[in-house]
Amino acid sequence: MQTSTQPSAPYQNRTKKSPSVKIVLLIWILLIAAGITAAYLYSNHLKHEMLQQLQRDSRQQMNELKLSYEAKFEALSGEVKELESKVQSFNELLTFTKDNATSKTDNSNKLYTQLNEVKKQLSVLQQKMDLLK
Repeated sequence: MQTSTQPSAPYQNRTKKSPSVKIVLLIWILLIAAGITAAYLYSNHLKHEMLQQLQRDSRQQMNELKLSYEAKFEALSGEVKELESKVQSFNELLTFTKDNATSKTDNSNKLYTQLNEVKKQLSVLQQKMDLLK
């Protein structure tokens, strides 16, 4: 029996495979870390894009709301101006009526009423005269 101090062939193959397994495991760990990092960066990119889109949409909606509000405000402002002019004319009419509501006006109203009664009586008399003819 001969004993040798050199390792046998199968043992030499195992030592050579051992470092390559370490390298493969290291590469796999690096790939996994790169994948996780890429996923994290991509999710941040998507989040950033989504926030920008939401900001654009909200600005657009705010502008539309502002335009709608301004249009309604203008319409209401026009209606208020119309009402103000009607109130002003009504106030002028009340002032005119108040100024003319004196005893002189009351007398002229009485005279007008009496004149209408006299006209009616004249027309009745005219009819009677026509019958007598």
